[in-house]
Amino acid sequence: MKILLIGKNGQLGSEIDKQSVERGYNVHSFGHEELDITDSEKVKREIESFAPDVVINASALHVVPQCEEKPEKAFLVNAISLKPIVQFCSEKNVKFVHYSTDYVFDGLKGSTYVEEDKPDPVQMYGISKAAGEYVALAYSKTSIIIRSNGVYGGKHGSMAKKGNFALNILEQARKEKIIEVAKEQIVNPTYAVDLAKASLDLIEHRNISGIYHLANEGYCSWAEFAQEIVKDKGLPTKIIPVDRKGMAGPLKRPLFSALKNRRAAKLGVRLPSWRDGLRRYLLSLKLDE
Repeated sequence: MKILLIGKNGQLGSEIDKQSVERGYNVHSFGHEELDITDSEKVKREIESFAPDVVINASALHVVPQCEEKPEKAFLVNAISLKPIVQFCSEKNVKFVHYSTDYVFDGLKGSTYVEEDKPDPVQMYGISKAAGEYVALAYSKTSIIIRSNGVYGGKHGSMAKKGNFALNILEQARKEKIIEVAKEQIVNPTYAVDLAKASLDLIEHRNISGIYHLANEGYCSWAEFAQEIVKDKGLPTKIIPVDRKGMAGPLKRPLFSALKNRRAAKLGVRLPSWRDGLRRYLLSLKLDE
C-alpha cells in the first residue's frame, strides 16, 4: 500500500509513519513545515506525483484556546482547506483518511457516544472539527473519518501543546505534593501507538468509508487518569479531584465525551484498555530515561 501522510511530526503522525514503514508500506510523509494542509495546490502536486492509494491527514489545529482566539485559522486548517484536497482524491480514486475528535459532541448524553450520534460541539475547536467531517464526507463518498479521544504519546508529547496530559502530570508531580485535576470530564485516554495500529488495521479494509471511533477501551475522569499515572510511577503526589463544571478558564469542554467503538469492532479492529495503554507508555518513557 502507498500512503501519503500529512502531519508526520505529531504524536499520532509519528506513530503512523513508523508503523507504516514496519508493515512494509511505501510511505511518503511530511511535517507541517514541509507540507502545509492549507497549501492545497502543493498537496495536490504531491498526490499527483506520488499516486498514493491513501492520503492520511494527521494534521490539525488542536490547541483549544488557540481555536477560540483565532476561529478563522481553526476553520481554515480543520475544515476549509480539506475541500480541494478531498475533491482531488475523489477524482484520482485515492482514499482520504481524516482524524476528528470527541469534541464534536457536547458531552451531555451521559453515556458513550457511537458513530451515529449527532455532533453538537460547544466551542470553536469542536465546531471546526465537525465542519471538517462534513467537508470530507460531502466531497468524497470513500472518505474515512476516525474520531479519537485524549490522545497522548511520544517522549516529548505534542509540540503545539508543549507536552501531553501524562507528561505534564509527571512534571508537576516532581515539583508539587498536591495537584488538582478535573473529575467531571469523562474520556477514553488513547495511546498514540494503539491508535496508529488500529488506524492502519482499519485502512487495510479497502472497501469501507464513513465515521469510525477508535479509542482505548473503557473510560475515566482526567483525575482518575492522573491518579493512575502517579500510582504507576510510585510518586507520593496526591491528586485532588475537582469539579470545574466542564470549564477550563472561559472555555467550555464536553463533560462525558467517551467514545464507543462499534463499527470498527465489527471488522475485528479493537484497542486495548486505557490502563494497558498507559502502562506501556510510562514504561516506554522509563526505557528512554
